[in-house]
Amino acid sequence: MDKTVVNNLETSQTSKDSNGDNRVHLGSLTGKVLLFGGVYSNLQALEQLKRIAEEQGIPPENCICTGDIVGYCAQPEEAVQLFKIWGAKSILGNVEIQLRDGAEDCGCDFRKGSRCDGFSQLWFPYAQSKLSKSSLDFISTLPDHIDFQYAGKEVTVVHGDYFNVSEFIYKSTEWQIKQKNFDATGADVIIAGHCGLPFHQEKEEKIWLNPGVIGMPANDGSPQVWYAVLDDSMATFHFKHHQMEYNYKLANARMQTDFLPQEYARTLITGIWDNTEILPPYESGLQGFGIQL
Repeated sequence: MDKTVVNNLETSQTSKDSNGDNRVHLGSLTGKVLLFGGVYSNLQALEQLKRIAEEQGIPPENCICTGDIVGYCAQPEEAVQLFKIWGAKSILGNVEIQLRDGAEDCGCDFRKGSRCDGFSQLWFPYAQSKLSKSSLDFISTLPDHIDFQYAGKEVTVVHGDYFNVSEFIYKSTEWQIKQKNFDATGADVIIAGHCGLPFHQEKEEKIWLNPGVIGMPANDGSPQVWYAVLDDSMATFHFKHHQMEYNYKLANARMQTDFLPQEYARTLITGIWDNTEILPPYESGLQGFGIQL
């Protein structure tokens, strides 16, 4: 059995960083750590991931989400409540910030008038209408960033990047931009989300790791979704990306409502995004060709 040291809410510490953001410090984690992002209101995917964590003996305190528990799919209230019951940890995604603040849009930084912007005018009000006060109260407790130590490395969890929750950072994004995040946080490893694609990049003993999202496929032509696992059983910082099968047909069926974008419902089946307007040329050119890790 994997050994684990649990750092719960009683032993973690919260502080304000130079940006005025809330940072939760978990201390040292050992054993397997499950990393994922973008639940996107996909209850079926979250249920499956929780099942995987339990089968592998990964405690909730070692399960960390990069934000956007709420999003494109049909069951935002159920997803938030299951996440809360599970006891996994998460930072704020841009969607949670906008919901917490009662904003009129998702804050995803989509170009005004783009297809993604148009879709957000459907799913974001839908999510707002479904969330209970209990769920909104839970969202309000989430920090902006999480820090912990793992296998001798300092790790920081961000959503987009440290400076902008809605920043799209991809594998093709120049390293200089990523380096600024390492300089600002003092981290050896940055765990990030938001862009929807799993990838990792290592340079000068720094690691940028995006575990991917579980609520939508990664534009790779497969309905399977992505997460990552840290493993210190070899006394080194080791990670591995994983694909996850889940009941995507049921998730699709739940989206058969006039209030949600049917283009996103189809993506759950086809694994292909409706458009690539947010993607740089390199990532856009890989549509349907699988994830290049």
